[in-house]
Amino acid sequence: MNLNDEGDMEKLKEVMAVMSTEIPKLLESISKTMFSAENAAKLGEQTAEFYKKLKDAGMTDEQAFKLTEQFMANFSIGKMLGSIIGGARGPGDEIDKEVNERIKKKIKDAMDDD
Repeated sequence: MNLNDEGDMEKLKEVMAVMSTEIPKLLESISKTMFSAENAAKLGEQTAEFYKKLKDAGMTDEQAFKLTEQFMANFSIGKMLGSIIGGARGPGDEIDKEVNERIKKKIKDAMDDD
């Protein structure tokens, strides 16, 4: 695209305007889908089960916890979005924190049940 052409500049402005409104909507939709109460509960249960299987396989608490943290990181919306948009961080940090706290509570509850 030759940006010296006024018509091309207008097209670029239109594309940028659409991106600035549609991308935030898309990100919000993804975030709401991934972090529904039901999905968060399922992730917590899966993470607790992952931890339990590591322990059952003979790993120490520390080894199992480190691997479980890595497992949880795979589901971090903030990290996913950050890698998509070049490492930028923002509101995803708070979402990550809340989800991680809930998952850690599920793991602790599962450990207490054993």
